[in-house]
Amino acid sequence: MTTPYSLCVYCGSRPGRDPAYSEAAAALGKAIAENGWRLVYGAGDVGLMGTVAEAAIGSGAKTLGVIPVHLLNREAPSGRFGHRIVTETMHERKKVMFMNSDAVAVLPGGAGSLDEFFEVLTWAQLELHKKPIYLVNTNGYWSPLTQLIDHVITEGFADPGLKALFKVVETPAALVADLASQG
Repeated sequence: MTTPYSLCVYCGSRPGRDPAYSEAAAALGKAIAENGWRLVYGAGDVGLMGTVAEAAIGSGAKTLGVIPVHLLNREAPSGRFGHRIVTETMHERKKVMFMNSDAVAVLPGGAGSLDEFFEVLTWAQLELHKKPIYLVNTNGYWSPLTQLIDHVITEGFADPGLKALFKVVETPAALVADLASQG
């Protein structure tokens, strides 16, 4: 593993309805710190994004937050979490986050998290990278997405190998254990 190992976390800028989502975000943030890794995230201090950052920083992790200028007031009004890069666009944000990470974890989230997941998955499919990609399936949140991917494969729009480009884990602890086994 590189030093510091950097985990990019994509997740919601809202907390969601199930308290388990925030618990998983906090657990992942804490695990990042406990393993001496760096959190790379969207620089927001709201929703799951804020929860994972607060837990990581509160447990001693270094962070790199990347946020486009147009979201500064909406997602990072206090700007309290660690080192931050401000980009001009969302596309630049995603590129900077990805280029500064060794692996990607996707916690529950909305359209933005789906966009980020599919972008890094597509890049892996095109053999542009070999970074590990994880869906953290807290309380089955991503199960409908994995069923959709199965459907896409069944209908002939993707090779069955697409599913080998990401792993579904049920908990942050399972993600950490899998990453540690690769190191």
